[in-house]
Amino acid sequence: MTTPPPRLRERKKQATRAALREAALRLAMERGPDQVRVEDIAEAAGVSPRTYNNYFSSREQAIVSAVTADREARIAEAVAARPAEARLADAVTEAVIEQYTDTGERAREALLLITSRPALRDAFLDAAAGIEHPLATVIAERLPETGAHTARVLAASVAAAVRIALEGWLRPAETAQTPERRTAGALVVPSGSLPDQLRAALAPLAPAFDAAERRTRP
Repeated sequence: MTTPPPRLRERKKQATRAALREAALRLAMERGPDQVRVEDIAEAAGVSPRTYNNYFSSREQAIVSAVTADREARIAEAVAARPAEARLADAVTEAVIEQYTDTGERAREALLLITSRPALRDAFLDAAAGIEHPLATVIAERLPETGAHTARVLAASVAAAVRIALEGWLRPAETAQTPERRTAGALVVPSGSLPDQLRAALAPLAPAFDAAERRTRP
């Protein structure tokens, strides 16, 4: 038996990942997340539970992935597509806001589901860490004089800022529940404007981006 060429193998992996995350979200919305097992997701996607574990470490990660799929790559692509003369801090901020707020009806319904379960909220917040690697690559390409280490630090700072903004946005509404009435499954009501939260969280990083650009540009 011949081994499939790398591009074909990669396409198959992408298709399997997509099938798993779509099955996870569909079953979670139909049954409720607590009624969905890894075995159910694997069966619905036509793969084994062992194959499932090669792609996702939990059902929550798979469900959230259906909402956040490829977002980190799209952020990096959006930054790379900005004109070379554009201020990098602005390019990063606008790319992040665009990708975190440009959602369709299905994604909004899924986000409502995510806010209703602490484990799903945690997985959603953890997904922000995925921004670091692709964004660091783009920063290093745009600012070659900064070096890979500085590019990584800047990208990791962006990922941390996004997580902080999302934590603030998903803060439970204090007026909705008293501490005594909060439960593990209580709905978290998004607080304020997400674009504003993201912009405020990313603003302190602008001087670092500006300094990196000054070292690169004559």
